[in-house]
Amino acid sequence: MFTGEAVALDVRPASVLLRAGGAMIDAIVYLGALAGLAWLVAAAVGDGLDQSLSAALTIIGLVTALVIAPTVVETASGGRSLGKLAIGARVVRDDGGAIALRHAFIRALTGVLEIYMTLGGLAVIVGMLNPDGKRLGDLLAGTHAQMERVPGYSAPTYGVPVPLQAWAQVADVATLPDRLQRRIAQFLTQAPQLSPAARARLAGQLAQEAARYVSPLPQVEPELFLAGVAAIRRQRDAAALELTAARLERLSPVLHGRPHGFPER
Repeated sequence: MFTGEAVALDVRPASVLLRAGGAMIDAIVYLGALAGLAWLVAAAVGDGLDQSLSAALTIIGLVTALVIAPTVVETASGGRSLGKLAIGARVVRDDGGAIALRHAFIRALTGVLEIYMTLGGLAVIVGMLNPDGKRLGDLLAGTHAQMERVPGYSAPTYGVPVPLQAWAQVADVATLPDRLQRRIAQFLTQAPQLSPAARARLAGQLAQEAARYVSPLPQVEPELFLAGVAAIRRQRDAAALELTAARLERLSPVLHGRPHGFPER
């Protein structure tokens, strides 16, 4: 998807099945609220309500529950109704921006036809034919539903490469500058997405900068050398932190204890 500033965003549209589940939750809430309000009015008025007023109240209630309430909810929440909260989705414009009142109104008004009058059949058919899972209201309003509940990303952690196992036992790898460490870590994380030429060029530059802090230098490819350096520094930094924590644990009674004879209050 491209934003209005021509920035490419990698977002995942909500599937038709998930959207159908969210729409069912919204329909149950809105129609349930309408039924509860109608029961309260009938219990309060009883048989004293004439037929014409009853029909007018019924129309007002349906319009409120099926059009006005969804419009207000989606506009106020930025495209997240109760059903969309449940499935972890949000309705946004096609350029990724937040929807406005007109987008929510078009979606709600079209939803009366494709969701309630056809029991969701028209929305499912249009959504299955559209590659982004858009229903008819999305096509008319210029919106789509995107997933926001995605699994957290955890960067992969690698050990010392097998060809460098023997070298790692005798290698002297000094502490690298913070900026160089960050650049090496970013390169190793993003290397699979780089083109071969850019990958080789960056690996050579970083290996040349890191070579000043390593002795002896292994005769391997630059990227493999960077992976070995990063793994060794990670292991040794972790060992140093564990040693510091153990020393502080031994000193804890002295650091937190009271002087001899200090009164206990």
